[in-house]
Amino acid sequence: MRKLALVALALVALFVGGPWVYINVIREDAPEELSLTETTDVPVESTIVLEPIDVEGPWRVGAGSLAGYRVDEILFGQDVTAVGRTEAITGDFVIEGESVVEAQFSVDLTQVTSDSSRRDSQFANRIMDVLNFPTADFVLESPIDLPPSALMGEEFTVTTSGTLTLRGRSGPVEMLLTARLNGSLIEVSASTEIVFADWGIPDPSLPGVTTEDFGVLEVLLKMEKS
Repeated sequence: MRKLALVALALVALFVGGPWVYINVIREDAPEELSLTETTDVPVESTIVLEPIDVEGPWRVGAGSLAGYRVDEILFGQDVTAVGRTEAITGDFVIEGESVVEAQFSVDLTQVTSDSSRRDSQFANRIMDVLNFPTADFVLESPIDLPPSALMGEEFTVTTSGTLTLRGRSGPVEMLLTARLNGSLIEVSASTEIVFADWGIPDPSLPGVTTEDFGVLEVLLKMEKS
């Protein structure tokens, strides 16, 4: 009986302690939320008067852009954040006058990866069914007015609206967007909450893993003049 008790205690320690060691010692912390970098090539405050840069015309997604998801989950009793990302983004926007008048972007969901191959398999198959719905697409519905200070490299934040197509469903979304002119690039970070049931996304939870009923879709775009 004593040996059986010791074995049982060892199994409990393995079941509880194993995940704790993996999550808190072995597993790397989740990446930070996608946001604009701290550095900028255009001085915001300067004694030199800068001429506004001509931003009118089309801009396209450039190298270094990222898109992905963030989902809070409880993994064997431990709070973790699951993050998946990809650089497989295409799209463009057009600036006329002092407004972004049209924009469309597409993310290749077949290329999204995280720190777990098992999670990636669940994401690609059961959860997002990328075989049948390989992309997430966003189309701007309302123009975005650019403040004059934005042409001098000052960061600005705005809530914008558009149509998102995800897992075969299309619907309106609002995205919190932060942007700035940085040298020859326009950098944009944006995010929106996705309630899984609203988009026909199955509950990502598995035995031992419980997720929230929503996640965050986030992007970081580095736009180049076309």
